[in-house]
Amino acid sequence: MVLRTVLVLTVSAGALLWAQAVEEQLDLDELVAEALAYNPEIRAAQKRYEASRQRSSQESSLPDPVATIGYASSGNPLPLAGIGQAPSANAGAMLMQELPFPAKLKLRGQIAAKESAAILEDYHAVQLDVVARVKQAYYKLAYARQASEALRRNRDLLGRLLEVAEARYAVGKAGQQDVLKAQTELSILETRLIQLQQEIAVSEAEINSLLNRHPQTPLGHPTSTEPKQLTLTLEELSEAARRNAPLLLREQRMVERSQQALNLARKDFYPDLILNGGYYDMGRMPSMYEFSVGLKLPIFAWRKQRAKVNEERALLQAAGKSYEAAAQELAFKLKEDYSAASAAYKLMELYRKTVVPQASLALESSLAAYETGAVDFLTVLSNFSRVLEYEVNYYEA
Repeated sequence: MVLRTVLVLTVSAGALLWAQAVEEQLDLDELVAEALAYNPEIRAAQKRYEASRQRSSQESSLPDPVATIGYASSGNPLPLAGIGQAPSANAGAMLMQELPFPAKLKLRGQIAAKESAAILEDYHAVQLDVVARVKQAYYKLAYARQASEALRRNRDLLGRLLEVAEARYAVGKAGQQDVLKAQTELSILETRLIQLQQEIAVSEAEINSLLNRHPQTPLGHPTSTEPKQLTLTLEELSEAARRNAPLLLREQRMVERSQQALNLARKDFYPDLILNGGYYDMGRMPSMYEFSVGLKLPIFAWRKQRAKVNEERALLQAAGKSYEAAAQELAFKLKEDYSAASAAYKLMELYRKTVVPQASLALESSLAAYETGAVDFLTVLSNFSRVLEYEVNYYEA
C-alpha cells in the first residue's frame, strides 16, 4: 500500500509539470534582443544594405568629365616651339562632358534604389530567420530539459519499483522476469537521458552561436513555455503575410526594378550628347577657342538596343513569375505551419486533459491490483511506461 501511494502521488504530481532547477532563468525576449544586436549574419546583411544605398547617387550622376592639357608645336617637337609665329602652334586645355539622353540618369538611379530596397528586404528576412532559429532552439532546449526532468523523476520511481520486485522475487512472490524487465526499462531510460543531454548541448550551442557567444557559454533554464492557442485565423495571417513578408516584398521590388530597367533600355534608342570646349594660347597671336557637340548614334540598334529591350522584357516577365512562385511558396508554408500549430495545440490539450490523467488512473489501478496479485508486474510496468511516454509526448508537442 505504501508503494502504491508513493508512486501514484509522485507520478500525478509530475505529470505535465516541469520541476525547474534552481538556476538562472533563460528569457526568450532577451535572447531575441541580443541576437538582433550581435548576430553576425544580421550585421553583415545590414552592412550590405548600407552599401547598396550608396549606389543610387552614383548611378544618377553625370559621367566624369575628361580634361585634356597639351600643346601643338611648329618646326620641332619641343614644347611651345613656334608659338606666336606659326598659326598651328599653341598650348591649351580641352574639357569634354558626356550628357546622357534626358531621363536616363533618373532611371538608372531609380533602378539602383529598387535594388537597394530589395536588399533591405533581404536584411529584414535575415532578421526574421535568425529570430525564428533562436526561438526554435529555445523551445528545443525547453523540450529536452522538460523531458529529461520527467525521465529522471520516473527513473527514481522505477528504481524503487525495481527494489520492490527484487524483494518480492527474493521471497518467492515474483518471478525473475519482473526484475529483468524493470532493469531493462531502467537501461532504456538511461539511453534516452543520454540522447536528451546531447540535444540540450546542441540547442545551447546553437543559441550561443546565434547570439555570437562562445559555444560553451552556460545557459539558464527556459521560461515561458506554456502553450498558447492561435488567436488569428489562417486568412488573417495570409493577409498580413501578403503585406509584410520580406520574401514577397523583395520580389515586388525586383519586379519594379525590372520595369525601370525596361524603360531605360527603350531610352537607349535615343542618342547621348558629348560636349567639347577648349582654350588655346597662341602667344602673340589672338587666342583660339573651340566648342563642339557630338552625338553617340545608336546605328546598331537593330542588333544591340533592340536585343537589350528584349532581354529586359524577358527579365521583367521572369521577375513576375518569381513573385508568383514566392507567393505560392509562402501560402503553402503558412498553411503547413498553421495546421501543424493547430494540431500541436489540440494534442497538448488532449494529453493534458485526457490521455495523461487516464493513463495515471490505469497505473494506479494496476498498482492496487499488483499488490493483491490480480495482475502481474509487466502490466504495472507497461502502464508506468505509458504515463512517462505520454508526458514526454506532451512536452514534444
